[in-house]
Amino acid sequence: MREFARPRIVSSKCLEFEACRYNGVMIPDPFVRKLIPLADFYPVCPEMEIGLGVPRDPIRVVSDGGALKLLQPTTGLDCTERMLSFCRSFLDSLGEADGFLLKYRSPSCGIKDVKIHSPKEDAPALGKGAGFFGKAVLERFPLLPIEDEGRLNNFTIREHYLTRLFTLADYRRVAAAGEMSGLVDFHTDNKLLLMAFHQGELKAMGKLVANPEKRRPAEVIGEYRRRLERALARPPRFTSAINVLMHALGYFKKGLSAREKAYFLDQLELYRAGKVPLSAPVSVINAWIARFEQDYLARQTFFNPYPLELVEITDSGKGRKLR
Repeated sequence: MREFARPRIVSSKCLEFEACRYNGVMIPDPFVRKLIPLADFYPVCPEMEIGLGVPRDPIRVVSDGGALKLLQPTTGLDCTERMLSFCRSFLDSLGEADGFLLKYRSPSCGIKDVKIHSPKEDAPALGKGAGFFGKAVLERFPLLPIEDEGRLNNFTIREHYLTRLFTLADYRRVAAAGEMSGLVDFHTDNKLLLMAFHQGELKAMGKLVANPEKRRPAEVIGEYRRRLERALARPPRFTSAINVLMHALGYFKKGLSAREKAYFLDQLELYRAGKVPLSAPVSVINAWIARFEQDYLARQTFFNPYPLELVEITDSGKGRKLR
């Protein structure tokens, strides 16, 4: 059984941690509740940090002459400079984080779909963008997993987020140890995962781990982290996942009956057609790994990228893509 590292997650404090929304409530979220025992959270409420109380009059992002401001319309308070200062100081002092989980559509924490208003209070919204803190996070950490709780209702987005989160947390342990042997083991265990995500980076990372130039471990480990973040930035295409599963099938071809192979290939076709999730053919491979005691595949994180407690294939139905 794989032992998972605990991700370090910076989250909006109103998501399951404290009743600090503008209206004095806490946002219940089943996904965050499941994740709390498996991760180390660092909750923050930027609006409270700049001195706004609970409850408080709402603030909004306003475009004024092309410049974005953070205003509290009922009081006329301009929170822009205080919020920008907080964002800089907080992120400068943060230390290592594996990912962020922020409040959907919040004028401070939102990462997209935040309404941008006109200076005229009753005028329709001019467009949408990120909140002030959310934008600062996206600019500072463009390759980390950064999501809001609204988008994580989508199964595909949630799966990608969790895979990146736990992979980066695991790598943080490798980097902390600073040993090339640990890097070699990590790369070996993640080969099929990286094959699914980005074959070009997999090849480059393999050369890096081989270290023919005898570079210092710290230098190699640092560059590997940057390449790992790039490799995981986009979700894998379904054809890449199928290629990995066909590769895995080759490890069992001598021990399987014709009917077993046919069943597995049928599952792949159903996945290709978008009729079953990736977990369907993966579960077949996992059963064969146990049956044939295939130690190499048993170590591959592709088949078990994050804790089973977080596996949930249902979603909101909005924007779901198996490809």
